[in-house]
Amino acid sequence: MKTARRLCQLTDVPDGHSKGFNIEGQAIFVVHQRGRVFAYRNVCPHLNVPMEWQPDEFLDSDKRMIQCAVHGALFLIESGYCVSGPCTGQSLTTVLCEVRGGDIWITCDSD
Repeated sequence: MKTARRLCQLTDVPDGHSKGFNIEGQAIFVVHQRGRVFAYRNVCPHLNVPMEWQPDEFLDSDKRMIQCAVHGALFLIESGYCVSGPCTGQSLTTVLCEVRGGDIWITCDSD
Protein backbone atom coordinates (compact mmCIF):
# COMPACT_ATOMS: atom_id res chain seq x y z
CA MET A 1 0.00 0.00 0.00
CA LYS A 2 1.25 3.49 -0.85
CA THR A 3 1.07 6.24 1.74
CA ALA A 4 1.66 9.99 1.38
CA ARG A 5 3.93 11.46 4.07
CA ARG A 6 4.89 15.04 4.76
CA LEU A 7 8.68 15.48 4.85
CA CYS A 8 9.16 19.14 5.65
CA GLN A 9 8.38 22.65 4.50
CA LEU A 10 9.71 23.59 1.09
CA THR A 11 11.68 26.40 2.73
CA ASP A 12 13.63 23.77 4.73
CA VAL A 13 15.35 22.82 1.45
CA PRO A 14 16.43 26.07 -0.24
CA ASP A 15 16.47 26.17 -4.03
CA GLY A 16 19.74 24.68 -5.29
CA HIS A 17 20.17 22.46 -2.21
CA SER A 18 19.42 18.92 -1.05
CA LYS A 19 18.38 17.25 2.18
CA GLY A 20 18.36 13.67 3.43
CA PHE A 21 15.65 11.95 5.45
CA ASN A 22 15.07 8.60 7.10
CA ILE A 23 11.44 7.56 6.85
CA GLU A 24 10.70 4.35 8.76
CA GLY A 25 14.11 2.93 7.92
CA GLN A 26 14.08 4.10 4.30
CA ALA A 27 16.82 6.60 3.49
CA ILE A 28 15.79 9.14 0.86
CA PHE A 29 16.88 12.58 -0.25
CA VAL A 30 15.26 15.48 -2.00
CA VAL A 31 16.74 18.09 -4.30
CA HIS A 32 15.11 21.50 -4.77
CA GLN A 33 16.18 22.81 -8.16
CA ARG A 34 14.71 25.82 -10.01
CA GLY A 35 11.45 25.65 -8.09
CA ARG A 36 10.96 21.91 -8.58
CA VAL A 37 11.54 19.10 -6.07
CA PHE A 38 12.90 15.65 -6.89
CA ALA A 39 13.19 12.70 -4.48
CA TYR A 40 15.29 9.54 -4.66
CA ARG A 41 16.30 6.64 -2.49
CA ASN A 42 19.67 7.38 -0.89
CA VAL A 43 21.43 4.42 -2.52
CA CYS A 44 23.97 4.41 -5.33
CA PRO A 45 22.95 1.84 -7.98
CA HIS A 46 26.59 0.80 -8.43
CA LEU A 47 27.66 -0.08 -4.88
CA ASN A 48 24.43 0.18 -2.86
CA VAL A 49 26.01 2.78 -0.56
CA PRO A 50 24.64 6.14 0.68
CA MET A 51 25.15 9.00 -1.79
CA GLU A 52 25.98 12.03 0.36
CA TRP A 53 29.39 13.58 1.05
CA GLN A 54 28.27 14.75 4.48
CA PRO A 55 24.77 15.26 5.91
CA ASP A 56 22.46 16.82 3.30
CA GLU A 57 25.23 17.17 0.67
CA PHE A 58 24.18 15.22 -2.44
CA LEU A 59 25.14 17.69 -5.18
CA ASP A 60 28.36 18.37 -7.05
CA SER A 61 30.25 21.60 -6.42
CA ASP A 62 28.30 23.42 -9.17
CA LYS A 63 24.97 22.18 -7.74
CA ARG A 64 24.03 21.01 -11.23
CA MET A 65 24.12 17.25 -10.67
CA ILE A 66 23.74 14.65 -7.95
CA GLN A 67 27.14 13.13 -7.16
CA CYS A 68 27.95 9.86 -5.40
CA ALA A 69 30.43 10.45 -2.58
CA VAL A 70 32.09 7.05 -3.00
CA HIS A 71 33.15 7.11 -6.67
CA GLY A 72 32.00 10.44 -8.08
CA ALA A 73 29.28 9.15 -10.42
CA LEU A 74 27.09 11.98 -11.70
CA PHE A 75 23.30 11.79 -12.00
CA LEU A 76 20.82 14.18 -13.62
CA ILE A 77 18.76 15.93 -10.96
CA GLU A 78 15.55 15.78 -13.02
CA SER A 79 15.60 12.01 -13.65
CA GLY A 80 18.27 10.37 -11.49
CA TYR A 81 19.91 9.00 -14.66
CA CYS A 82 23.67 8.40 -14.38
CA VAL A 83 25.66 10.22 -17.08
CA SER A 84 29.20 9.66 -15.77
CA GLY A 85 30.95 7.02 -13.68
CA PRO A 86 30.87 3.26 -13.21
CA CYS A 87 27.06 3.12 -13.18
CA THR A 88 26.56 5.12 -16.41
CA GLY A 89 23.20 4.21 -17.90
CA GLN A 90 21.68 3.20 -14.58
CA SER A 91 19.36 5.38 -12.51
CA LEU A 92 18.65 6.26 -8.93
CA THR A 93 15.37 4.91 -7.58
CA THR A 94 12.75 7.64 -7.82
CA VAL A 95 10.46 8.41 -4.89
CA LEU A 96 7.21 10.12 -5.87
CA CYS A 97 7.04 13.63 -4.42
CA GLU A 98 5.06 16.81 -4.71
CA VAL A 99 4.74 20.20 -3.10
CA ARG A 100 1.38 20.86 -1.42
CA GLY A 101 0.60 23.99 0.54
CA GLY A 102 4.28 24.85 0.91
CA ASP A 103 5.21 21.37 2.19
CA ILE A 104 7.15 18.56 0.49
CA TRP A 105 5.24 15.28 0.44
CA ILE A 106 6.46 11.86 -0.69
CA THR A 107 4.51 8.75 -1.54
CA CYS A 108 6.11 5.57 -0.25
CA ASP A 109 5.31 1.99 0.61
CA SER A 110 3.81 1.40 4.01
CA ASP A 111 3.54 -1.78 6.02
